Amino acid sequence: MAAALFATLLAALVAGLLTAPAAQAADWPLVRKGATGAQVTTIQHLLTARGHSTGADGDFGDGTEAKVKAFQSANGLSPVDGIVGGDTWSRLIVTVGKGANGPAVKAAQVQLNRYGYGLAVDGDFGDGTDAKVKSFQSSKGLDADGIIGPDTWQALVTGSSGSNGGGTSTVLTHSQAAAIFNGAGIGWTSSGNCSNRNSTSCTSFDGLRRASADGAVALRRASNCALTITGGSETGHAGGTYSHWNGYKLDFSPTSCLSNYITGTFPRTGTRGDGAALYTAPSGNIYARESSHWDVTFLN
Repeated sequence: MAAALFATLLAALVAGLLTAPAAQAADWPLVRKGATGAQVTTIQHLLTARGHSTGADGDFGDGTEAKVKAFQSANGLSPVDGIVGGDTWSRLIVTVGKGANGPAVKAAQVQLNRYGYGLAVDGDFGDGTDAKVKSFQSSKGLDADGIIGPDTWQALVTGSSGSNGGGTSTVLTHSQAAAIFNGAGIGWTSSGNCSNRNSTSCTSFDGLRRASADGAVALRRASNCALTITGGSETGHAGGTYSHWNGYKLDFSPTSCLSNYITGTFPRTGTRGDGAALYTAPSGNIYARESSHWDVTFLN
């Protein structure tokens, strides 16, 4: 009898049918209408997996908001506000493992690609996805069993592992950020061809906030422009709380594609003291057109 029960539970796990128990709510990011990027695509795939079919275009518009509200209402969540926070994330995630297929697996593959794993988002949890999951789990100090349960989902979405994680406030090393940018097709350059954050001629990502890295990836996908980062967390920039050194800012080469996207998508909201024109996204991120680059402050 016990063996039969175990076999039934295992089959359900592999098929991705078991509902994940509630994970710690506080560490999950808030994602709402107006957001774009991998977190939104993940939510859209998970909504579909939970029976609320949603197009996975990475754009949190009216349709996705309506689906989130329907999911929240169906699961007794309050408030029904269309905002995906900790409680909603914890209900959305689906435990999946090798042999599973479908939109929940696509959601996991989208998340893995945020870390540079380069998986095809095909919804097939085969050997390749299994190997990447185990690699990711090992990098986060998790049990490398290849099963994406609550702890692994939380680590994927927040960039941290366990209840002590820092979510989008997580600080990255240069190599961690570089892996994320490589996976998204984002390049970078420096006058000194170096990454020492204590040198003004370098472009470094040491100390970059996870939210800033995610913001750059979201910008790449939303704009469909080739991006080149020309300034990171290295010394030599202006100080302050929301500074390069504190991991809130990245500089981008001002290609016509990027400039047209920013000025055509976000409203102009003023002029900075140094004369830079300011454009502000719905997320609160601020784009400043300096003479030689776009200076972007990622606040969310």
